[in-house]
Amino acid sequence: MTVLLKNTLRTGFILACASLAWSGAVAQTSGRPNLEGIWTNASLTSLQRPQGVDSLIVSPEEARVIAAATPIAGIEGGLDEGDGVNDTPEAGADDFGTRAYNNFWVSPGSNLALIKGEYRTSYIVEPESGRIPRLEAPNFDFERANFGNRYATGVADYSGPEAFPNAERCLLGFGNKAGPGMMGALYNNTYQFVQTDDYVMILVEMVHDARIIPIFDTPQEARANRRPQPLEQWFGDSVGWYEDGELVVETTNIHPQQMSQSSIPITKEGRVIEKFSRYADNEIFYQFTVEDSNIYRQTWTAELSFYASPEPWYEYACHEGNYSMPGSLAGARRLEKDAGE
Repeated sequence: MTVLLKNTLRTGFILACASLAWSGAVAQTSGRPNLEGIWTNASLTSLQRPQGVDSLIVSPEEARVIAAATPIAGIEGGLDEGDGVNDTPEAGADDFGTRAYNNFWVSPGSNLALIKGEYRTSYIVEPESGRIPRLEAPNFDFERANFGNRYATGVADYSGPEAFPNAERCLLGFGNKAGPGMMGALYNNTYQFVQTDDYVMILVEMVHDARIIPIFDTPQEARANRRPQPLEQWFGDSVGWYEDGELVVETTNIHPQQMSQSSIPITKEGRVIEKFSRYADNEIFYQFTVEDSNIYRQTWTAELSFYASPEPWYEYACHEGNYSMPGSLAGARRLEKDAGE
C-alpha cells in the first residue's frame, strides 16, 4: 500500500483488504471466481458506439486509428495529436474554457477496450447498433441533469452547494465509476476487489467509493434480503450470488440524485444485473444488463474487461468540495453584491 493511505480513516480496513488480495492465485475456486486484486478498466472506448463506426469489433490497426482520433477532455484528436497545451484556446476567445485539461493530467488509456482478445468500439453489445435504446418520451417525470455547459464554460447556477454536480461536491466519482455499470473515465481507473464468504467489496479509486455487496446462496434469498425502499443509497441496493462460475450482482433503488446524473439511470421499477468472471489470469470479464421499460425501449447489455493493474491503488483526495466550491460560491456572492451596488 502507498504511504498516502496512511492518512485515511480507513487505513486498517484497506490494509486488511490488501492482505487478502490476489497475488497470482487460482482464478477459480469451487465454482466461485477469484476476483481479488487490483484492477483497471482504462480504455478509450465509450459506452455508446461513435457515429460513423459500424462494427463492434475492429482490427488492432483500425483500433489505433479510431483511438488516435478520439477526443479527450475536449482536446480534438486524442492523445496522439498535439500536446494539449498549445491547443488551449486563448483567454477571451469564444471557445475559451471548453478544454478543462491538457494531456499531462489525463490517463484514460491509450487504445480501445480489449475484451477477450477483441478490440471493441463500444461497451454496448446489445442492441447491435451500440446505442442506448432510450424512449423518446419516458413513462415518468424524469429529466437527466446535464452539466456539460457548466463543465465547458463555467456559466452555471451558483446559488448554493446543491447546485453543483455530485462529482464537484466530492460525493461520487464522475463517469459512472462505481456503477452499477462500472466504466472508466479520464483518470484514476483503478479498483480493488476483496472477497470474503459473506461479502464482495469493490473499492473505487475515484472518489474512494466502496461498494459492499452481501453474498447469498441463491437469487431468491438475495432478493428476500433487500433493504427497505426508503433507504436510498449511493450505488443502489446491491445483492449478489455465485452462479455458473460467475459473480452475479443485482441492483435496484439507486439514490434519485445519483440516478439523475448517471449515464445509466433506472427508476424504482428498473434493475441493473452485473456479472463478473475470470477470463484469464490477468483479465476479469465484466457484463452489465439494464432493464427499465420506463426509460428504455428494450433491455440492453454492455461488456468490458478489467486487467491486472500495473499501478497501485492511490488515495483520491478530491479537492473541489474542500476548496473550489467555497471559492466559487464566494465569487458568486461577490458578483451579486457588485451588481446590487
